[in-house]
Amino acid sequence: MSGPARTAGPGKDSRPGKGGTGKAGQGKAGRGKGGTTPGTPWGTTWLLLGFMLVNFADKAVLGLAGPDIMREFGISRQEFGASQAAFFALFSVSALAVSALTKKVRTSVLLLGMALLWSAAQLPMVWAAAGFGTLVLTRVLLGAAEGPAAPVAVHHLHGWFGQRDRNLPTAVLMVGAAAGVAVAAPVLSAVISGWGWRWAFGTVGVIGLVWAVVWRRYGSEGPLAPPVGPAARRAAEGAEAAAEVPLRRILLSGTFLTASVGSFAAYWLMSSKLTWLPDYLETVLGWDAHRAGLMVGAGAVANGVVLLVHGVVAQRAARRGRPGRLPAGAGAGVLLLLSAAAVTVFATAGADWLRVPMMFGPMALALPMMTVSQTAVARITPPAQRGVVLGAVVCVFALGGVLAPLVLGGIVDAGATTAQGYENGWLFTAGLLAVAGALTALFLRPERDADRLGVPETPSLGVLVAH
Repeated sequence: MSGPARTAGPGKDSRPGKGGTGKAGQGKAGRGKGGTTPGTPWGTTWLLLGFMLVNFADKAVLGLAGPDIMREFGISRQEFGASQAAFFALFSVSALAVSALTKKVRTSVLLLGMALLWSAAQLPMVWAAAGFGTLVLTRVLLGAAEGPAAPVAVHHLHGWFGQRDRNLPTAVLMVGAAAGVAVAAPVLSAVISGWGWRWAFGTVGVIGLVWAVVWRRYGSEGPLAPPVGPAARRAAEGAEAAAEVPLRRILLSGTFLTASVGSFAAYWLMSSKLTWLPDYLETVLGWDAHRAGLMVGAGAVANGVVLLVHGVVAQRAARRGRPGRLPAGAGAGVLLLLSAAAVTVFATAGADWLRVPMMFGPMALALPMMTVSQTAVARITPPAQRGVVLGAVVCVFALGGVLAPLVLGGIVDAGATTAQGYENGWLFTAGLLAVAGALTALFLRPERDADRLGVPETPSLGVLVAH
C-alpha cells in the first residue's frame, strides 16, 4: 500500500543521524522508545521544548518591558501595540516560505538557523542608542525568524513519533509557550529591575545562542522523517508519488479550516496576554512590576499544566484507538467555549479574588487548541507535505498575533478610562473564542477527512522497526 511505503521511505537512508531505519535507525529506535538522551524520540522532544522556551521568552520580553519602554520612548499604548505587531509583519509569510523548504532542507538545519537569527535580532537593543525605530526593525527580523518555529519544530518532532504517539510530545512542545513565559516573567522582571529593560533583550539573545550550540551538537532527524532534497525527488518519481494529495483539497477541508480558526482564537488570546497583561495588572489593578511578573509567570505555569493534562488524556485515548463517542473536535470546541467564559469573568469581575483565579487555568483552556490543530492537520496530511501544511496553519493563526496587539491597543485607548478600555478588549477576545469554539466543535473531523483524502495513519516507530 502506498501509505506505509511512504512512511517508511526514509528507511532507505541508513546513515547515522540522517533519519534512517537501517541498522543505525534501529539502534536509535531501540534506545529511543523509552530513552531521554539526545538522538532519541524523547531526548529530541526535550531539546525542542528548550527551543520553544526560548521562542516564547523572546516574545514575552517586549510585554514585560512594555511599561518601561513606553515611558522611556514617550509612546502611547497604540504605538507600543504597533511595535508588538511589527513582530508579526513577516511572521506568516516566513512561516509559509520556510515550511515549504522542509522538502529540500533538513529540519535540523532550519531550526539551527532560526535560533541564530533570534539572537541576532535581540542583541542590538542592548545598545543604549537603540531607539524606537531599532526596536521596530529588530522585532520585524525576530518575527521573520520565529514565524516558522512551531511548524518546523512539530514537523521535526513527528519524524520521531507515529500518529498515535504524537499527542503527548506535541503537547510538551506547546508547553514551551507556557513555560517560556513562566520562566521568563520572573527572571526577566528581575533583570529589568536590576539592570534595566535593555538587558532583558540581551539575556534572551544569549540564551538563544546557548541553545543553538547544544542543538548543533545533538540535533538529528528522526527515523520517520520524510526524505528531503534528491531523495525526495526520487521518491516523487517512484511509486510513493501516489501518497501525495493536492494541497487544495487539504487546505479546503473542514479540519484544516477549523483548526486554523480555532488556533487563531487561541493565539489571539496568547498574544493579548503577552502584550497587555503586564500593563493591565500594573495600570488597572495597581500592582508593581515585580508582583505583576510573578503573577504572569504563575499563570503560565498553570497554562503548562493544562496543556500537559490534555496531552496525556488525548494520548491515552489515541493509543486505545477509541477517541470517544463525541466527534474529535467536540472536546477542543468545548474548551474554547469555557475559556471564553473565563475571559468574560476576568473582564467583568469587580473583585481580585474572583478575577485573578481565572488566570490560573480557566483562561488557558483555549491553549490545547494549539496542540489539537497540529495533530489534526498532521493526520490529514501525507508526511512529505506535512511541513508545508503545518506552515499554512501557522500562516493563518499568526494573524492573531498581528491583529491582537493593534486591535486591543486601539480598544483600550478608545475607552472612557483605561479600565473600561481593557474590559472592552477582553470581552471582544471572549466573543472571538466563543465563535471559534462553536465552529471547532461542529467541523473539526480529522479521521473523517483523512479517510476522504486517502491519507493512512502513520504507524508507530516500533511497528516500523518490527517489520
